[in-house]
Formats: sequence, structure tokens, C-alpha cells
Amino acid sequence: MSDVTDFVKILKLKRYGSSTINSYSSHIGLVKGHFADRSLNKLKDQDLFEFVYFMVTTKGISQSYQRQLVGALKLFYKEIYKRTIPFEYLKVNRSERKLPPVLSQQEVVRLISSIKNLKHKAMIALIYGSGIRIGELINLRTKDIDSDRMQVHIRGGKGKKDRYTILSSTSLALLRDYYRKYEPKEYLFEGQSGGRYSSESASKLFKRAVERSGVNKSATLHTLRHSFATHLLEQGVSIVHIQKLLGHSNINTTMIYTHIAKADLLGIKSPLDSQRASNLLTQ
Repeated sequence: MSDVTDFVKILKLKRYGSSTINSYSSHIGLVKGHFADRSLNKLKDQDLFEFVYFMVTTKGISQSYQRQLVGALKLFYKEIYKRTIPFEYLKVNRSERKLPPVLSQQEVVRLISSIKNLKHKAMIALIYGSGIRIGELINLRTKDIDSDRMQVHIRGGKGKKDRYTILSSTSLALLRDYYRKYEPKEYLFEGQSGGRYSSESASKLFKRAVERSGVNKSATLHTLRHSFATHLLEQGVSIVHIQKLLGHSNINTTMIYTHIAKADLLGIKSPLDSQRASNLLTQ
């Protein structure tokens, strides 16, 4: 049995989320591939420092990726080899602030309309219409769709927290058509051989839909969640309500959408459009 497999088992026992487990095991697998001629327990601290330096300077990884990579390595060596790696000076002190890409409502509609497969269309519509993560989508069971209250029950979301989010009538109509045709057994969305639908397959189908729809933006499944939050804010929904729908524990995480939402839809008027300025310019 490999050390990476043992690491995954430990993370599951410690109740880490599936997305964190996938990310951490992927990072360790990357290190293992980079040092293919040596076993991980033979690597020195300097080897690991050089690897992180290589990823930053050559591969150009982001600050958030660097934080996650360092975290995965520290935890791996602590749990598997009972070894503490002094990564303190590799921590990212300055936080980068990049605004996430957001699709317009027209682009979202165009993208969903381009999907002909009923299951795929229902999946993508539900992610956008309810603002959920892909990991939350593939964990949904049919009982989690509450059509009476028009809510989606997210069980064990990020941070192992349950929450409710909204269910759109458009999503519900697609889900009913989908359910009649596919009759899922355990999970709401299942793979061809049964069981939970994979996030990798969902990402691939979304990428094809983006290309087919002609949307010229760097969009991923998570872009739909960003778009959901931004569009709600532009419609006048309070940031506190959006925070609850998204399941953010800290409102500062949700506040980023105030930097993306269109100012005119938030009721913010340019000083150039004030009555006095307008009169002066039109005289």
C-alpha cells in the first residue's frame, strides 16, 4: 500500500472534505512524480523547498495554490513520517486579490441552452440557479430537493456544515423531466454505471458547453457560483442573505462580489451624472 493511499485514509478518518482530500492527494502525487527517482521519505527539507520554489518561479502557481501545496506537504509528512517540515518562510504573507470571472445572465442562458443532454442541462442549471459547489451537487440525493419550499438541502458542505439554498422553478422543471427519464437510484445525479457522478466528468461537459456556446471567458463550474452571487447582489439581495445561501462562514468572503457587481444596478450613480455636472456639460 502506498504512502499516498495511507494519507488519503487518514484524511478521511479525520473527516476532511472530499475536495480537500482530492486536492491534497493530487499535490502529493505531483511531488512524487517530480522526484520519481526517490521515495518521499528520502527527500530532504531542502528538496521540498526547491520544489515549491520551482512551482512558484517556473510553473507560476498562484498564492492560494502555494498555500494549499505547502499545507498538503506539512500535513503529509507530519501524519505519514511523523516529521515536521519548517515551511514557515514559504508561507504567503501578502494576499493577492484577484476578482473571479463572472458571466452575464445572457451568457449563462446561452451556455445552458447549448446543452442538449437533459441530465447535463439539469446539472448546470442547478449549479447556477442555486449557487452550489460541484462537490455539493454530486453529493445531492433526491430527498434533498424540496419542491414544496423551493429549497435545496446541502448536507455536509464546506466545513461540514448543512445549509439550505434556493431552488429555481426553471431548475425544478428540468429536474422533473430528468428524473422521469433517468430514474436515479441513490444520488440525484449518477454516472453511467450508477453511483455518484464524478466532478471530472462534470468539468469536461461544462468546458464543452462553454466552447459550443461561444462564451469567450475563462469559465469553470465555479464561475457559475460566482455569477449566481453577483447577479443576486445586482438584483438588490442583501450581502447577508447571499452569505447564507453560499454557506460562507465569514462575510468578508462574500464581500468580494461587491467589487464585481455592476455599479448602476447597485444604485450607485457616477458623480459625472449629477444634475449640476450634467447641466454644465450640456450647456
